[in-house]
Amino acid sequence: MTDRLVVLFDGECNLCSGVVRFIAPRDPAGRVAFASLQSTAATVLLRRRASPDSIVVIDGGELLVESDAVLRLAAALPFPWRLIRAARLLPRPARDGLYRLVARNRARWFGRADTCLVPDATLTERFLADGW
Repeated sequence: MTDRLVVLFDGECNLCSGVVRFIAPRDPAGRVAFASLQSTAATVLLRRRASPDSIVVIDGGELLVESDAVLRLAAALPFPWRLIRAARLLPRPARDGLYRLVARNRARWFGRADTCLVPDATLTERFLADGW
C-alpha cells in the first residue's frame, strides 16, 4: 500500500469523480488507488484531521492538499500530463488560490451527484475497501 498514491475525493462531486475517471486509464500500472471522502477508508486515513475540501493525496505517510496534491498526482501520470508539475514554479499562494477558486465553485460549475461515484468493473480493484 505504501508504494501507491491514495487519492481521497468527494464522491458526490462531478469534477472530483471526473478526475478519478480521467486518472485511472492513464495509470495502467495501477499506482494510484482511490477512496471517496465519504468512505470509512478515508475517515481512517485522515485520522480525525480536518476534512479537506476536495481532493487529497496520500503518498506514503505524507498527506497533501490543495495544489500540492494535484502536483503530486500529476507526477504519477505519464507524459504529457506530467508536465503539469511545471506549475510548481508558481508561488504556492497563487497555486493554492487558484485551487481554492475551483474548489469553492466546483459544485456550481460541474454539478453534484445524488450519490457517490460507484466504480465500474475497471475501477473496482483501484478503490480501497472499507476495512482494508
